[in-house]
Amino acid sequence: MKSRVYHATLFALYQLCIVVGILAMPLAMATRQVGYTLPLHRLIENVGEAYDDVRQE
Repeated sequence: MKSRVYHATLFALYQLCIVVGILAMPLAMATRQVGYTLPLHRLIENVGEAYDDVRQE
């Protein structure tokens, strides 16, 4: 049961990170114009890798 709850929580976190990334897109584009890159891609990649690891177990 713990694994199922962890899997569902990680999936929800992954989906939330994708939504945050989409909503932050205008801000990310503006900061890139200034010369700074928001590290949202790292967050999504890390959560995605964790989700993939759990899914394969």
